[in-house]
Amino acid sequence: MFELIRPGTNYDFIGKWKACVIGSLVVILLGVLAIPVRGLRWGIDFAGGTEVQVHFAEGVTVDEGKIRDAVQSVGVGEPSVVRYGEADASPEFLIRFQGAEEQGDEQNQVVDRIRTALTERVGNLTVDRVEFVGPKVGAELRRDGIKAMVISFALILLYIAFRFTPQFAPGGVIALIHDVLITCSIWVMLGQQFDLQVLAALLAIIGYSINDTIVIFDRIREVMGLHTSQDLPAVINQAVNETLSRTILTSGATMLAIVALLLLGGEVIFPFAATMAIGIIAGSYSTIYIASPIMLLLSNRRAVLEKARKPGAPPAKGKAKARA
Repeated sequence: MFELIRPGTNYDFIGKWKACVIGSLVVILLGVLAIPVRGLRWGIDFAGGTEVQVHFAEGVTVDEGKIRDAVQSVGVGEPSVVRYGEADASPEFLIRFQGAEEQGDEQNQVVDRIRTALTERVGNLTVDRVEFVGPKVGAELRRDGIKAMVISFALILLYIAFRFTPQFAPGGVIALIHDVLITCSIWVMLGQQFDLQVLAALLAIIGYSINDTIVIFDRIREVMGLHTSQDLPAVINQAVNETLSRTILTSGATMLAIVALLLLGGEVIFPFAATMAIGIIAGSYSTIYIASPIMLLLSNRRAVLEKARKPGAPPAKGKAKARA
């Protein structure tokens, strides 16, 4: 079988966990500090707004900047303009903007003004579709998205505790929360919008990351059974080193697909692909430097408490030993 990492490699991953945790906290802190500077940019899926699909007549030279300026001239705020469809066909665009919160005549008037502005500044066009998302619906979608992530964390916590032992479970869930926070922090710092595509990517990241964590936890349990007298840090290092090839190859293969989406998918799929790329990197990192160290700390604490409960037991020294 192909091995990317030479058998017998014994890199000390656990010895670096504190520095890595500090690095993660710095990234999350920068994301929090970026909120008052850049703000949380909600897409129309979550904040409410209007989505207009248009196509221009063949032969019309269209520039996204002109479309954006024309829509802004109507007074609806900063729009999102995405081009899609075949390059040699009549240019088609998806225009999203917040505002026009009233449905009915008010919304139709705004769309009419946009059509007039685009015709005057860009060229002849046809409005194919208009969809409106109210602010109440957007807020409900936002709440449902958060609920979905919380439920995922709770079910994963129960699954890991049932499949392994209770000290494994918190590390796996905290690593998932870490992945979501890191991804959202970088997304805020980049000034990108949060919409349904980003939510879908975050949920996919949770599933992808826990799969990697389960593989390493399973190897840790296997090594613990084979080396019952070995220190737990050494057991974890051995397990991580033995699964490192699998982690790199799996994450690398997934990243190839994500890079293809980033390069060829266009602006329509960019939020999903970019969020997934960030999350895959964070997930591969957190399995090693977040989930495993937390499991180590909880196991050490459990060993100390067990020794303290024994009558006449001497004070616990050193690190906990691995047990099958």
